[in-house]
Amino acid sequence: MTRNLRPVGATAALIAAAALAGCAPASAVAPVLTGDVFVHDPAYVQVGDDRFVYSTGNGQIADGNIQIRRSDDGVDWEYAGEVWDEKPAWLDDAVPGVDNLWAPELYQHDGTWYLYYSVSTFGSGDSVIALATNTTLDPDDPDFEWVDRGEVIASEGTDFNAIDAGIVEDADGTPWMSFGSFSSGIRMVELEWPSGLRADSAAPLRLADRGLVENAIEAPYIVARDGWFYLVVSRGFCCRGVDSTYEIVVGRSKDVAGPYLDADGTSLLDDGGTVVLSGDGADRIGPGGQSVFGDTLAFHYYDGAADGVPTLGLLPLQWQDGWPRASW
Repeated sequence: MTRNLRPVGATAALIAAAALAGCAPASAVAPVLTGDVFVHDPAYVQVGDDRFVYSTGNGQIADGNIQIRRSDDGVDWEYAGEVWDEKPAWLDDAVPGVDNLWAPELYQHDGTWYLYYSVSTFGSGDSVIALATNTTLDPDDPDFEWVDRGEVIASEGTDFNAIDAGIVEDADGTPWMSFGSFSSGIRMVELEWPSGLRADSAAPLRLADRGLVENAIEAPYIVARDGWFYLVVSRGFCCRGVDSTYEIVVGRSKDVAGPYLDADGTSLLDDGGTVVLSGDGADRIGPGGQSVFGDTLAFHYYDGAADGVPTLGLLPLQWQDGWPRASW
């Protein structure tokens, strides 16, 4: 669940892995990320030698639009602007009081980049996932332009929360969008290409639920690998600085629609989940808001050495006995 962020210093560093492809050994030395790493809910991708992170906006910068950072080595990061100078006008009517845009997802299909993002307000379930498209991620490319494609799904009057989109294609190439935060947990709808919008108006599928009054589960991301679908989610509470309790957990299924079970056989619909990454000591707190590109896990954590500033993390996923794991 993405929250409003206040401007703070953008140079907080993270001890994290810079391996951006393949599976690094557990003994690999992790370099320090440098530059502008003040990031919440990173969508990380690599295009050629360029790496990009799109992340939650700041309401006091560029009308709260999704932020862009880039790196040519995966270690040193620079701020590269925002998706738009002003939010699309229709968002104010769709979600009254919206400040910043949250939790982007980047997905490429047939030469087009699809940017899904969340429109909501703090603590509200009256939310929208919206879409924009582009032919390039390079802000210096003359063809760089994010085109507003409108609403994908809204949650006003429903039992789910339409934020935190994650896109995956099944074995037939059909796209699916998982989403959800608290409320009735993690849900999923079918999309269609090339629009990137919903394929139909069917009720969203249910993938994961903790069954608690405060149903602290969100930020789903599904990874397809070796005949399995891995549902990676953030469990616990974000956005509380050093008091955040986020951790990243996973379940897997042979079917994109589930059921997703953890390594002990417990369903994610019954509060299951095998831990992929949790906090480490007093400085690296509450990792979550994750995305996966190749074998790289991108996430934010709260830097205890910098009063809980949300900070970019990149770690290699280490696959062991069919399960992903990341280590600081």
